[in-house]
Amino acid sequence: MLAAMSTETYTPAPQVRWDEVRERLHEHGLRWTPQRRLLVDVLAGTDGHITGAELVERCREQDPEVTPSTVYRTLDVLEDIGLIRHAHGLDGREEFHVRPGREHGHMHCSVCHRAWEISGDDVAELVDDFERTRGFRMDLGHLSVIGICHDCQEGSGS
Repeated sequence: MLAAMSTETYTPAPQVRWDEVRERLHEHGLRWTPQRRLLVDVLAGTDGHITGAELVERCREQDPEVTPSTVYRTLDVLEDIGLIRHAHGLDGREEFHVRPGREHGHMHCSVCHRAWEISGDDVAELVDDFERTRGFRMDLGHLSVIGICHDCQEGSGS
């Protein structure tokens, strides 16, 4: 899992390059199949967050034989080897993204459904407090804060 989440000491796992995926899959006893290659190609061409269902759809646009189970199993393996991370959106669904250089969480507005990234610096005090007072190391990549953004508060008079 993650190293200590103190924003001063956290170092992300070494990133896996797209051209190393085949070798890394073999190290895990998995084959480099056309479906896995397709998923890796789709991920490599994706910016930002994407759901598993969207990945299945994009893969099926190129190969209608791709099964959801293959996509989701491969996503699990790609996360295990450090290529992608998943987080949870406003509705609780998993969203995937290429592993960022720095861990980040997310804020979601429950009114307009916009989302923003939360950096380690944004929550450094909270992260440090949890570790100091509770001995709890946060996985910032799984931090999702739901609330109402400034624009929506202004619009509703809250």
